[in-house]
Amino acid sequence: MKVDPRIDAAIPALSSEEIMAMVTNIEKYSDIEIINFARIPGPHMTPERMMELSSLVKQTINRKDITGVVVTHGTDTLEETAYLLDLTINSEKPIIVVGAMRNGSELGYDGPSNLSAAICTAISKEAMNKGVLVVMNNEVNAASEVTKTNTLSLNTFKSPEFGPLGIVDNDEVIFYREIINRCHINTEKIEAKVALIKCAAGMDSDLINYCVDLGYKGIVIEALGRGNVPPNMLDGIKKAIANDMPVVIVSRCPTGRVLDTYGYLGAGKNLRKLGAIFGDNLPGQKARIKLMLALGKTRDIETIRSIFEKNVYTKSYKVKLGG
Repeated sequence: MKVDPRIDAAIPALSSEEIMAMVTNIEKYSDIEIINFARIPGPHMTPERMMELSSLVKQTINRKDITGVVVTHGTDTLEETAYLLDLTINSEKPIIVVGAMRNGSELGYDGPSNLSAAICTAISKEAMNKGVLVVMNNEVNAASEVTKTNTLSLNTFKSPEFGPLGIVDNDEVIFYREIINRCHINTEKIEAKVALIKCAAGMDSDLINYCVDLGYKGIVIEALGRGNVPPNMLDGIKKAIANDMPVVIVSRCPTGRVLDTYGYLGAGKNLRKLGAIFGDNLPGQKARIKLMLALGKTRDIETIRSIFEKNVYTKSYKVKLGG
């Protein structure tokens, strides 16, 4: 981004070549090939464009002459694109997503330093078999865990649940932990008609019913606390499930997983018996990406349930679908 004086606001302006020209001395470490995919702001990214990007990254990463891939991205939707790439690309080579919190017209523009750290990570053997990584502010985070936590701060991208995987220090990547359970969804299709509804006190079924009537294929609900909803939302959830729509429950809390701990009307135990799917500790925006990909692969509810719950929820339940 760079400020356009005509409108006194930042817009996409810097070319890939101009950005790379600011990353000094990188030629000592790696040969860089620039591939221009799109020059758009983060809010203009769509699931369909993410899939096109995934296809391009797959083609590129499979080349023998490529050590790793770095994707520059607007920060508003960076975590969603990174997570989609992580779910759809199964490669041992490093794939890094990077952005900048300040635009090129501001003092202290962080684009070049973030990009250089991303490149250092992409060429590191230590970064292999780690999945897609997000490198910002000299921290390395897993795409499955990272989220944008602040509208302004340079260290906005954090993994609130477990912290970063490692750091970039003196042009060297140092890892402190691993991701144990990674998920891969083998699909070339994505279902874009998936709604995300955030719970708040006293909400009813109107939004859910509206999504069902419009023909949405799935719903993610950011529930309260441990995974509970106001009781007036239950009729809408029942209607969605009766229409063979997967309903995924996550929490609006920034950390912690959902679980059927409580048994009152609208609580997690109630939702599980109705047939809702539990989304572990995913935030709503990532659960939506995962459900979009799952629906691109299959419409079978139990297969989708397995994609979300395998290796996470070990209890077996008798599930009543619909009704």
